[in-house]
Amino acid sequence: MASAALQTGGRRATATALRHIETMLEAERDQLGLWVPVALAGGIALWLVLPDRVAWLAAMVALAGVALTGLAIGTGHRLGRAIVVTALAALIGMIIIWSRADWVAAPRIDRPMVTMVSGRIEAVERLPAREIVRLTIAIDREAADGVMLPPRIRLNVDQAYLPEMVPGGARIAVRARLMPPAPAAVPGAYDFARAAWFQGIGATGKALDRPVIDASEAAGGFRTWLADRRARLSAHIEASASGQSAGGIAAALATGDQGAIAVEDAEAMRQSGLAHLLSVSGLHVSAVVGGVLLLTLRLLALSPRLALHAPLLLIAAGAGALAGIGYTLLSGSQVPTIRSCVAALLVLAGIAMGREAITLRLVATGALIVLLLWPEALAGPSFQLSFAAVTALVALLEHPRVVAFAAGRDEDWLPRFGRGLAVLLLSGLVIEVALAPIALFHFHKSGLYGAVANIVAIPLTTFIIMPFEALALLFDTVGLGAPFWWLASQAIALLLWIAHAVGGAPGAVTMLPTMAWGAFALMIVGGLWIALWRTPVRRWGTVPLAIGAVWALLSPAPDLLVTGDGRHVAVVLGDGRVALLRDRAGDYVRDMLSEAAGVDGEPLPIDALAAARCSADLCEARLRRGGRDWHILATRSPYLVDIARMNRACARADIVISERRMPRSCVPRWVKIDRPFLARSGGVAIDLERGTIATVASGVGRHPWSVFRDWSGTAAQPSPRRRPGQS
Repeated sequence: MASAALQTGGRRATATALRHIETMLEAERDQLGLWVPVALAGGIALWLVLPDRVAWLAAMVALAGVALTGLAIGTGHRLGRAIVVTALAALIGMIIIWSRADWVAAPRIDRPMVTMVSGRIEAVERLPAREIVRLTIAIDREAADGVMLPPRIRLNVDQAYLPEMVPGGARIAVRARLMPPAPAAVPGAYDFARAAWFQGIGATGKALDRPVIDASEAAGGFRTWLADRRARLSAHIEASASGQSAGGIAAALATGDQGAIAVEDAEAMRQSGLAHLLSVSGLHVSAVVGGVLLLTLRLLALSPRLALHAPLLLIAAGAGALAGIGYTLLSGSQVPTIRSCVAALLVLAGIAMGREAITLRLVATGALIVLLLWPEALAGPSFQLSFAAVTALVALLEHPRVVAFAAGRDEDWLPRFGRGLAVLLLSGLVIEVALAPIALFHFHKSGLYGAVANIVAIPLTTFIIMPFEALALLFDTVGLGAPFWWLASQAIALLLWIAHAVGGAPGAVTMLPTMAWGAFALMIVGGLWIALWRTPVRRWGTVPLAIGAVWALLSPAPDLLVTGDGRHVAVVLGDGRVALLRDRAGDYVRDMLSEAAGVDGEPLPIDALAAARCSADLCEARLRRGGRDWHILATRSPYLVDIARMNRACARADIVISERRMPRSCVPRWVKIDRPFLARSGGVAIDLERGTIATVASGVGRHPWSVFRDWSGTAAQPSPRRRPGQS
């Protein structure tokens, strides 16, 4: 009897819960479609995070099982339909990204080499701030020096070696040092190998001498011609604007080419939360489309006949659409620009049909199109930042309280201005909150004052800089653009002043070490739950959001970071400083190691530490972690050390780190991180207090772009001769 009563009570509780869920889904029926691209993105993310084929197939089977569960509940119920659609969308996402990764597969070199490179230039990327030009080259089919090269490589060439304009489609021959596409240097760093895989790039390198370029047989299609026009326009803008800084910013706003922006200016824009202004995306496409639409509408309305008999709004929308498509092509057709162009076209279609255009459905449609065509874009910060910003903004502006507050009313200009300013400030704050987890996950830093800076910077860019730049380009056709270039340059100078002032303010930047995938996923899910639902159920999104934020904030910084080549070691001191084994490390390595450690400051040389003893060949350091002293030994030169001395140093050390293969007689107390170890693991991050090692290889798994040998989930974990903590 008791058992039967329990079963009856359980069935009633289940039925009650299902009724509540059905009621909630019925109230949110207009929002359910917004979760389709989210589920598709979830499937893509699942494939990227899971390590190997077995896990991918298991996840696909599990998703199929979930879909069958939805069918068992019944498609006559909203819950059943929601489960089926969500599971199938995630399954499709896994299939799309897996198929895409196999479809774009191309040969890669597996070791560094110096060889002759000959082929046809496909793309030219000028980087004046670094005094180099980056070429994408389609390699000739025949082998060079007896070595068969990949079909496509990317090569950096000193700017002084090349003519001012390198025509796309020209032939090139040059001796170069090539490297395989580099994986992430340490856990959490940028994985270029993944990006190169989807771009079909099989090697990267640097030209060792002056290349021979033959433009007489230059050939290429529309894309090559368009790239040439873009490069020439960028060069013209950089030369016309007053000063290199203004020229670089002006070129970025017009063509998306950021290569001429000075390093310190680019960093100031990032720290002040204004870097989004430099990437051609929603703001720029909207300004171009809106400007062309308004100008066309006003010009056509000058004719009384057209105003009375022609569909002016439809014609103006068509002109705006053409302008948006042309601007997208001219700016390089990057994913954020394509997404913005698709969104703009949908807005124009809505305007032409007399429908409300700017809605979350528009954002969802744009995301769905991008994910179906370029599923790998999901992993990049550009896609995540652009869609997070737009989703947060539209969700805020659709909220009933915000709509009521911002609604037009009969009042004086001062209250109306204050109301608009308040909405602008609130929008900036919401966008900053939405972007912070993404910026911290990818870049380990986030600006805190971006909302305030954007209040001035966005109107300045949209209504002053870009119109003056457009007028300057227009009047350049008759040689009268100089006054407008001067005005645009002064406005850009003001923009840079704001960026440096805000970015350099005390506490302007918050730093975090490498964030766990789980923490990031919880914050994204929580944010989407809050943004996409409309009933009070949206408040439950604060739970995963808060858990993810606390998890990220409490994640400890690593104590040691070792790059995948073993040359660079960073010791995290725990007081906001990082000490590097090699004080001559380049700016990229120094910044990358500091960011992975969550430290904002100039790294110190390890020789400056009182607990370190270093020579030209070896460096020994002592760290106090977890209630004990850890002894670290690292080589800092390629020269051999007396074997007896090396063995004694190894016996004293808990951890030995070297870029070369260490002798078998070198037996540290815990782990030996040398060339064979790093070939399996890639870069490592070591937590001494917990005695754990995180590796790049464990994050990459067996994805097609992995360069690690004999990977397994535990191969990189050491098997200590003595447990950490024992002496």
